[in-house]
Amino acid sequence: MNEVVAFIEKYKSKYTVKLICKVLKFPRSTYYKALVSVPSNRQKEADRLKRKIRKIWVESKSRYGAPKIHKALTFNGEKISLKRVQQYMADMDIHSIAVKKFNHYSSKPIFKEKDNIINRDFEAANINQKWCTDITYINTLRDGWTYLASVMDLFSRKIIGCAYGTSMTIELAVKAVENACLNVKTTEGIILHSDLGSCYTSSEFESFLYSKGIIHSFSTKGNPYDNACIESFCSVLKKKEVNHHKYYDFNAARKALFEYIES
Repeated sequence: MNEVVAFIEKYKSKYTVKLICKVLKFPRSTYYKALVSVPSNRQKEADRLKRKIRKIWVESKSRYGAPKIHKALTFNGEKISLKRVQQYMADMDIHSIAVKKFNHYSSKPIFKEKDNIINRDFEAANINQKWCTDITYINTLRDGWTYLASVMDLFSRKIIGCAYGTSMTIELAVKAVENACLNVKTTEGIILHSDLGSCYTSSEFESFLYSKGIIHSFSTKGNPYDNACIESFCSVLKKKEVNHHKYYDFNAARKALFEYIES
């Protein structure tokens, strides 16, 4: 209704209110009533919260859904329920970028040549006890496929080390882990989980882990659930950032990925 009233106000200097209301099939009585009506305190509060919700949603680049927006509001001292946030978002027709659930079905035999020490136990009592790592593909217009190797701490679920390059090499995989080790006093005894990719099963990668005292754990062949946390991060990265942009070159992609991971 507010939009219709604003439209009439905009064009009533050129056309009569009666004519505009007739064309729009909008009652004149409702228009005149809206001109003199005063918003209630409840409506003012709702409008204020809606502006805050939209601001948080825009600043998150449409990534935040109702739970995260609710958390941000309560952190800033707003007293509002999750259900109310959901209702206001529905009123404004805004929502987070949907992430489609991945269902894995595999009939491949289990590959037992490498030890799966983590064995889907992704809980950790403290930081720097269990890490996981993986490499994902990022496409650019000029430089073609590029590759992001990342390391996640399973306690904080944060990316603590990453490396980005134009080739999927052993050096890239090593660099990501090396960066994760920069702020760690001692890496002795940390368990690092990865898939069975050639970079991670190479002798160079194993030698690097051995030099740091890191214990290597492997997923079973063809089963992404064994490395679910880092697989989930890569999936969300694609669906909430990468798939919504066409990066011109390596540097443009690197800047965007750095901003997403760090902020």
